[in-house]
Amino acid sequence: MGNYQEREDQSNKVDLKIKNRIGYACTLALTLCAFISFAQSSAQKSKPAAPREVPKMPTLPPQFMPPHPPDKMEQRYYNIDAKRMIEDPESEDALPRSREFIRIDSTYYVGWMFEGVYKATHAADYIGYKNAIIPLERALHLMERDYSKALATRTSDAKVFYPIRRLPVDYTFIAYFLEQCYSNTDQPDKVFALLRHCLKWKFQMQYYMDAYNYMAWTVHRNRFYTSAKYPFLRNSIDANERLAQRYLDTSMSLIIQNESINTEIGKYFFPGYEEREKMSVYHYKNILASYSFAIDSANYYFNLMRQARRLPHNNYANFRVICGDFRTAEKEYKLAAMQDNGDKRLMEWAYYSSTLDIYKSLPKQGAALMRDMIRAAGTTPGYGWYNIALARCLLYDGQISEAQRYADKAAEFKELHIGTTLGQSQYDFSIQLLKLISKEQSWEMDKFEHRNWWYNPKVLLDMSSKLSEKYLQQFLIINQFAQNPERDRVIYKLFSTESTVSWDEIWFLIHDFSTKYFIDRFQKEAETDNRPYIRKYFQLFTTRLKMQDGKYQDAKPMLDKLLQDPNTDAEYEKLFTARIYEAEATCAKELKNEAAQNDWLYRLYVLYPQLAPYCGMPINMHLHLSGEIDKDVESRLRACNINWVTNSSIPGPDVYVIFTHAGKNKDITYYVLDKAGNYIVPKQSFAWQKADETGTAIAYRIFNIGGKDAEEIEKGKEAAE
Repeated sequence: MGNYQEREDQSNKVDLKIKNRIGYACTLALTLCAFISFAQSSAQKSKPAAPREVPKMPTLPPQFMPPHPPDKMEQRYYNIDAKRMIEDPESEDALPRSREFIRIDSTYYVGWMFEGVYKATHAADYIGYKNAIIPLERALHLMERDYSKALATRTSDAKVFYPIRRLPVDYTFIAYFLEQCYSNTDQPDKVFALLRHCLKWKFQMQYYMDAYNYMAWTVHRNRFYTSAKYPFLRNSIDANERLAQRYLDTSMSLIIQNESINTEIGKYFFPGYEEREKMSVYHYKNILASYSFAIDSANYYFNLMRQARRLPHNNYANFRVICGDFRTAEKEYKLAAMQDNGDKRLMEWAYYSSTLDIYKSLPKQGAALMRDMIRAAGTTPGYGWYNIALARCLLYDGQISEAQRYADKAAEFKELHIGTTLGQSQYDFSIQLLKLISKEQSWEMDKFEHRNWWYNPKVLLDMSSKLSEKYLQQFLIINQFAQNPERDRVIYKLFSTESTVSWDEIWFLIHDFSTKYFIDRFQKEAETDNRPYIRKYFQLFTTRLKMQDGKYQDAKPMLDKLLQDPNTDAEYEKLFTARIYEAEATCAKELKNEAAQNDWLYRLYVLYPQLAPYCGMPINMHLHLSGEIDKDVESRLRACNINWVTNSSIPGPDVYVIFTHAGKNKDITYYVLDKAGNYIVPKQSFAWQKADETGTAIAYRIFNIGGKDAEEIEKGKEAAE
């Protein structure tokens, strides 16, 4: 899972903004009150009084004053500074206010700051962020020109600090948004140059710009490149990760060094600043630790943040996923959703929650969430990722054609990767892998829809064409994959923080390739991986690869042992258990144990019915037709690769199909029960016209493919009542 760059220090920055405004507003209010009092007392005098001096605006100490005439400074104070205190540069009114400020004084940084921040916070694409860069750069330049001495001042004297207190806050506020714009327009070299430039001022507090932390983040985000592409990098992933750690260590050292100078100032102006700055370092420390599978270190930093009530729920959920604790991860994603502030970026909690739904055998639930996210996001950043997640949910719901359609939508969309380590290479890989699985499943669809596929020339020709497409897709992925320096730690190392695909999708990637290599690799991982809940996944891969080698006798006891693993969460790891059932059925088939094969296939259907049509083995079903039965529909249904049995001793679900005619309207109601009478597929209906298409549709729907889930049906009933 990718690490969403949560604004872990957002409360710190909000506090700074509020305190800065309050302090500045108080100064302004006191001056205005004095001026009003003077005017009123003068008006009440019955005879002329001696001229009195009008109270002047608060000024910076002479050594910090810009080289401008006094009247210009007064104009800035009364016409710009007074108004900015009641405006938020991130609000809807900020843009017209910025134009007013620039019209009053185009050499004052405030107007350009308002324009740049407004454009940055309202940007939704590359051009939007590009347009924000120009005013932000100008604002920084004007600040440095007018207030360089004040910005470079470090002091423990409150009397010196108070008049200049808002200047470093404004500077880092501008620099923060400029850094975001550079990052979101894929200009990491400019990001790094800006961060180094900010460091030269040696601010005694970090305010909005945690420069060393952002340097670590930038290195980590570009870790798979080398100094040949970006000079600020080293020449390997490991070296880049060590560099990022050093930047974080430097950030912590700087916080400690600044403690002495900030003791009194921090107490009065920014209480609790030190803890907030340290939490920012811990935030990035746990990102690096999670990526490196340093489980103990990640737990340590997450616990520190939890104790300070600053736990980044999205990142902690990602961490729990790589540890195999899906139940906790889901709770944390829900907390992250509650904290979602509606930014125009990928909401990782939503993307990865849909994958957890797949693990829980609830792909329809995941698909519904992704459709909601697509409607809410529109074509803003995140839209492409949500289409990928929707395609994945539809794939595991057995809706292969729909899955291909949404994967194509994602491929055609130009995604902008904002505030996340997930990049274009992971985006493209996720799409290509989904397309590969779709092509493989399309081939299985022909076998499922035609019981006689092996002697039907038309079907065989279609299957041959699909097989060629699958091999071509594999070739494309191999070429792309060979250039990925992270394949060992992100793809083959199941459940990585930077992985954007499910563990099950990796199987479709590797099962046709070097079996011996992957057996050795996954066997070693199963023995040495430091995540107890994840070892069984490596063991499952090893077992299935041995089956690929024809070693079914060896695989059978390994599968039995996996089913008894006490660390398996029955609710959150249904996909894992279903794949074991499928492998058990395959072993039973190859070992000529028909009764065991029937039993395992029945278990697979009850647990995860959408997988059954694509397992390559026909499942036993008891068919019950009633109503005005259409013989053509029945014929097409029976032509599908399903074993329709009448012997009640053979394990199989009971399928009920009811035909109803009302004038020209023809409806079919269907549902499926297990042996205990529990619903596997809830009762639902659909209208039909063409018999051939309807027979095939029923065949898929009785595997809970398409249609509605039980929750949707219940909601529909409540709405009708």
